[in-house]
Amino acid sequence: MAFAWMRKLSPRENGRRYTAAMRQALRLHPDSRCTAVTHVEVEVARPRPGNLLLHFFVTGRIGDLRLPAVTAPARADELWRHTCFEAFVRSSLGVAYYEFNFAPSLRWAAYRFDGYRSGMSAASELGAPHFDVQSIAETYELQASLALDPLLSLPSAAPWRLGLSAVIEEASGRKSYWALTHPPGKADFHHPDCFALELPAA
Repeated sequence: MAFAWMRKLSPRENGRRYTAAMRQALRLHPDSRCTAVTHVEVEVARPRPGNLLLHFFVTGRIGDLRLPAVTAPARADELWRHTCFEAFVRSSLGVAYYEFNFAPSLRWAAYRFDGYRSGMSAASELGAPHFDVQSIAETYELQASLALDPLLSLPSAAPWRLGLSAVIEEASGRKSYWALTHPPGKADFHHPDCFALELPAA
């Protein structure tokens, strides 16, 4: 049972988190099948205008999932090919958006897009998230805290629109796709309809 704490929240941060956090259930894509997991949920908060706090909860037979060993946080690409937790964030004032990927290994990625799946570039100005990870028999949790102030297309004074999603890989290799909402057709976390949550400035 892996248990790794990369950073603990201060009492002040904890208090702000639990007063401001919104807990959201992710829906399984209608074309997906997953026998190991019953629920995926996310708590999301802005403890201050330029910060984003995400806490993913997976409920089910965690031993039946393919979860890599925890390593030191580092950037990596194509994390979505295996179990991965994702957030898509844009300002309510524009169409440019950012994609953030978090793997159970603590590998992570951040990308900027000018518009829907266009103009992709690495968000290299962003520093590494702070992670907390817990895993027991029936619950897996990953928390990521991001300081987004350096991202010019994401003004901290404006509300943000979020898409929250997850790719869950079972030990058999089968993957399922979870999101706040799914547009018609195949799973597409970039679709404008997926930005279903508004997060006001703190």
